[in-house]
Order: sequence, then C-alpha cells, then structure tokens
Amino acid sequence: MQRQFRLGGGVARRAANLRGQSIIEYVLIIAIIGLVIVFAGPGVAGAIRNQFNLVGNTVNNGTTGGVEGGGTSGGGSTGADSATVQAAIAKDAKDWTLDEQKAVAEDIAAKGEASPAYAKAKAAMDAGTKFSMKLTDGQTLEYKIIGINHDDLADGSGKAGLTFLTTSTTISSRMNATDTNAGGWGKSELRGKMNSGEIWNLMPSDFQSKVKSVKKLTNNVGGGSANKNAAVTATSDKLFLLSYSEIVPTSYWASSYPWTSNEGTQYEAFKGKVTNNYSGNDCLKIGDYWWERSAYPNGSNYFLNASSNGDPSNNSRATDSLCVCPAFSF
Repeated sequence: MQRQFRLGGGVARRAANLRGQSIIEYVLIIAIIGLVIVFAGPGVAGAIRNQFNLVGNTVNNGTTGGVEGGGTSGGGSTGADSATVQAAIAKDAKDWTLDEQKAVAEDIAAKGEASPAYAKAKAAMDAGTKFSMKLTDGQTLEYKIIGINHDDLADGSGKAGLTFLTTSTTISSRMNATDTNAGGWGKSELRGKMNSGEIWNLMPSDFQSKVKSVKKLTNNVGGGSANKNAAVTATSDKLFLLSYSEIVPTSYWASSYPWTSNEGTQYEAFKGKVTNNYSGNDCLKIGDYWWERSAYPNGSNYFLNASSNGDPSNNSRATDSLCVCPAFSF
C-alpha cells in the first residue's frame, strides 16, 4: 500500500482541524503554500502540492482522508485505502477491481452504513451486479455480493465487510471419494480442495492475498436419524459452500432436525427473493446443480444442493460431480 508523504507532520496535522474554518484562513493557506512552492525544489514542491490536495479534500468533505491513521471516527481506511474507496464510488460497481472490492469491504466493515461506499455496495447486491476474474486455468469466474457485514472473521477481529458467491458453472467436483456425509463439511474432501488444494490453486494470487478467513457453522457430524440433534461447530474457511440455512428463511426440517436451522443465517441478497425452502427459486438458478455444505438430514450418503430450478433442498450422493460455487469474503 502506497504511503502518503507527510511534510514534517505540520500540514497533515493541520488537516484534521480545518473543518469549519473561514474562507479567509483557507485563502491565506493557499497563498503561503504558493510562496513555499516557488522557492522550494521540485521534489518538495510536488510533495507540498500533494499534501495541499489532501487539505482541500478535508475542507470540502469534512474528513481526514489521506492522513496516516485517519478516517472517520469508528475506524476506517488509511490514506491509500480511502483513495481507493473514493475511486470505487466514482465508477460503476460492475467495474470495481479486486483492490476496490477489498477496500470497499474493509471500509464498510469499519464504518457500517456510515461508509460512503455502503449505499453503492448495497445497490450492487440488490441488483445482482456481477464481477469476474480470470482463473489460473484461463477460465472466467463470475460472482456477486450476497452479504454485507454478515460473516465473522475467523480471527475474532470483527466482520467481513462483503461476502460474495460464485454464479458461474466453471468449477465442478465430488464432495467425497465415497458415498458418505460422515464428518460433514468439516471433514469433506471438497473442503480440502477449496482451502488448500486444486480449487484454491485455481484462484489468482492477487485474489488469494486478499480473501479473508471466516467462521462457518455446520453440522460436522453427519446426517441421518441418529444425528437428528447434532450440534453445529465452526470451521475457518477462505473458500466455502453455502449452507441450507444461509439460503432459506426457514428450514423445511426444523422440527425433526433442529441443526438445519443453525448453520448460519440467510444472506441479505436472498431475503425476499428466496422464499421457498423446498421448491424452486429463480434467484438460485445458475443453469446446473450446485453443492451446499449441509449434509442431507434424512440420510448418511448425501449432501444438499440447489437444483437447476433453484430448489435448495435437493440432494445428491457425495460421489456425484456437481458445480462448485465458492463463496468468500473480503
């Protein structure tokens, strides 16, 4: 991250106090800086001009963007991140780079709805705006925002500002080498592939350096009547599959298998759009079947998936090869 130049700390510290000053004081500052620029060498003059731009932004916006350790109260981005957030706000969300997606996510995690990027990110989520990146095998992965300040960071430091879900059919895999859901998502072969193996290795290095590990709750025991009262436990994941309860508003099996309601809460993007817990939903259609991380409650050989018509309660044998739609957080 490029650091902002600070001229002896003077102008940078002053920036925090300019809000509310009179226009006369501002004009005097311009005049003084102009005189210094005339007599200074080109290197110092350039640095002063950069710092003056930060002062101007502070007066106009009432923030301390660009000052090291700055940002609004309640945390936020440093100078370079703040500039990246402003660049993201100024363009169409579909054109956000990975750097801008990450900067927006971190700003929202720090400031919540007070983040200047919050409204734009929410509008992109509500509209189903898609982003894309090239995988290491040359294919294109499309994804969209499904959650805002939804997932807990695995290190306990707070929330991940944005959570995304893949919407393309680029990746496919079996869940396990044998037809079993014993050990659930936590012990599955597919989870291993997504967090350190062949699927993780499909992700470009720029993405790998940005994605954050989050805490995911799952029945990591298995399905079947013997496990109807199984407790959910947490795993730390960089790439993960969605659970059934993160998709639907209520569980179809809530009374018989209470754990099916406890593997996380419905993501914001699905609220009001995914209303059927045991039949099709347009919001979940990607043209194929895609895995969920939840074990099938009524049996020990299957995991749940969303069918081609958007039914989130469908199930397939663990050895079946289905689309993998990785979710991830910045």
